[in-house]
Amino acid sequence: MKIAVMGAGAVGCYYGAMLARAGHAVTLVARSQHVAAIQDHGLILETATFSEAVAVTATAKPSGVSDAELVLFCVKSGDTVAAGHEMAPHLQPGATVLSLQNGVDNAERLQEALGRPVIPTAVYVATEMPRPGHVRHHGRGELVIGSGPTSPALAEMFGQAGVQAEVSDRVVEDLWSKLIVNCAYNALSAIPQLPYGRMMRVEGVTASMKDIVEECLAVARACDVHVEDGILAKVLGLAATMPDQLSSTAQDLARGKRTEISHLNGYIVQTGERLGIATPANRLLTVIVKLMEEGNQD
Repeated sequence: MKIAVMGAGAVGCYYGAMLARAGHAVTLVARSQHVAAIQDHGLILETATFSEAVAVTATAKPSGVSDAELVLFCVKSGDTVAAGHEMAPHLQPGATVLSLQNGVDNAERLQEALGRPVIPTAVYVATEMPRPGHVRHHGRGELVIGSGPTSPALAEMFGQAGVQAEVSDRVVEDLWSKLIVNCAYNALSAIPQLPYGRMMRVEGVTASMKDIVEECLAVARACDVHVEDGILAKVLGLAATMPDQLSSTAQDLARGKRTEISHLNGYIVQTGERLGIATPANRLLTVIVKLMEEGNQD
């Protein structure tokens, strides 16, 4: 299959590399420094069991999606609408678009920008890019793909590429569960620049996570979203499965980049305000991360 990855950062590069290893023709639409590195030596994929240079095509131009049958849309939440408009003129009429993004409303916003269906997909993977053209996999990697005509075939394709994937008609609930996990971990890892394992050993972190999760659940209930039972236990247990992982928010701040905080804890705050629900823990984390972003601009 011809596959394009729009916004090929750590997440997009990981899935693109896995699909390319399985024999698919993959084009990465990425930042220029990644494109240059990939053109020089291929995309370096490093996992716990192997490290290799994977042959992919890379370009910085949105037209890189032009012949794709499948597009994995992996841009940061704040860039969704702009990137969607840039990509729209180049999409094939029959191309399938998957939104592999944080947050719960990206597929909806992208669909409006493109004027065509977009399949929401919940992503559970720990990755980073230690240098241009090099993606490092720390753990997990499974996908939950929203229902659509091509979804079962896509899940099978990912499975053959070594990526666990399932199709769900309740993917919105999966996205909310992931949002709650991100709200609990991302800012708390980013502010001190600590990986999950060390972060969890600090006194008061567990209690703070419980406060964050309770606020998120109150907002979810007000939105008529049923979040999976045992979400708090899932949140508290995650660090043990990837103790060395820094959150994506931590990685963005370390590189002086804008984060997705407005679409994570900030989304809970904004939705809570609209529904009359207080979210002080999420508000404080949002403000601190935004202050750090502002400091990075100096």
